[in-house]
Amino acid sequence: MVQKAKILLVDDRPENLLALEAILSALDQTLVRASSGEEALKALLTDDFAVILLDVQMPGMDGFETAAHIKRRERTRDIPIIFLTAINHGPHHTFRGYAAGAVDYISKPFDPWVLRAKVSVFVDLYMKNCQLREQAALLRLQLEQGVPSGAPSNGSSGSSRPESAGLLAELSARLAAVEEQAEALSKQLGDTADGAAVATAAHLERKLTGLRRALDALEPGTSAGNPAGNGQGSQPGSGPASGSRSGSGSASGDGSGRQD
Repeated sequence: MVQKAKILLVDDRPENLLALEAILSALDQTLVRASSGEEALKALLTDDFAVILLDVQMPGMDGFETAAHIKRRERTRDIPIIFLTAINHGPHHTFRGYAAGAVDYISKPFDPWVLRAKVSVFVDLYMKNCQLREQAALLRLQLEQGVPSGAPSNGSSGSSRPESAGLLAELSARLAAVEEQAEALSKQLGDTADGAAVATAAHLERKLTGLRRALDALEPGTSAGNPAGNGQGSQPGSGPASGSRSGSGSASGDGSGRQD
C-alpha cells in the first residue's frame, strides 16, 4: 500500500514554516521542516519527497544554490521544486529560478488556495509513480518465479500455470486502475498551463504503456519471442480472459497515441 507522500518545507523563519504547515495540513500528507539549505540537503539523503517548497532568500546557502545541489544529485534531480520569495523580484529573478530547475516561482504573500492546489497536483503525480513502481516490482517477481511456456517443471506445471494466470490477472487489474487514474489526472492537467506537470504526466503514461505491453506478453500461450501484439492475436476463443485483455490493450493503445 502506498504511504503518505512527504513534502519538504525549507525556510529559515519558523513563522513561515508554521504558516506553510497550516496551509498544507488539509492535504493529509507528511510535512518535513528544514530551516536551511544544508538541512534540506541532509533530509534529501535519506527520504523521498513528492515536492519541495523552497524559500529563495536564506542566510548562508540561498534557495538558488540549494536547488542547484538538488538537481545535481541523481537521487533528487526529478523532485519538483516550488520557489517561494518575499523579495520584490523582476524578470531576472524569475528566470534565475526556472533556470535553477524550479517548476514554479511564487511571490509572498501568496494565495493559500492556489499554493495548496499546486502542491496537490505534484502529490498526485508522486502517488501515481509509486503505484507504477509497485506494478513493476510485481511484474519482475512474476518474471523471476514464473515457468516459461512449454518448459518442464517436474510435474508441477499443472498447478503453477493457474497460479501464474491468477497473478497475471491481479497485475492486469491493478495496472488498469492506475491507467484509469492517470488518464483522469491527464484530463485535469489539460486545463492548466503548468508545463512541468503535463510533461511529468506524459512520462507516467509512457511508462504505463510499456508496462501494459510487457504484461500482455506474459499472457499464457504467448510465445516468448513474439511481441505483445502477436501474443494477443494468437489466442482466439480464449473466453473472458481474451476479452479482458482486449480492453486493456485498448487503454494501452490510447496511451501510445498520446506519445506520438
